[in-house]
Amino acid sequence: MRSLPTDLSGGQQQRVAIARALVHNPRLIVCDEPTSALDGETGQKVMQLMRRLAVGKDRALIVVTHDARIFEFADQIAQMNDGQITEVADSQEHSNEISKRS
Repeated sequence: MRSLPTDLSGGQQQRVAIARALVHNPRLIVCDEPTSALDGETGQKVMQLMRRLAVGKDRALIVVTHDARIFEFADQIAQMNDGQITEVADSQEHSNEISKRS
């Protein structure tokens, strides 16, 4: 396939960027809204892959997102307000707190 980046959809561009970042097996992966241009199913697959890569020894994955659908992949969740971390909880505590609010 010989396409220019401008010929690709937003989701395709995002998947290519993720693949380029992961191909070198980095020890630290930092993502800003990694699923924003992806449909739910593809976003879940991407997060499953990143989670699998991040659980190895000396590996870390940091994700910044507004997408609550990917919170389940977190070990810890830090909530920010006006650029300040206001709360840090493990993912189970965070899920329980969200359930209480609903």
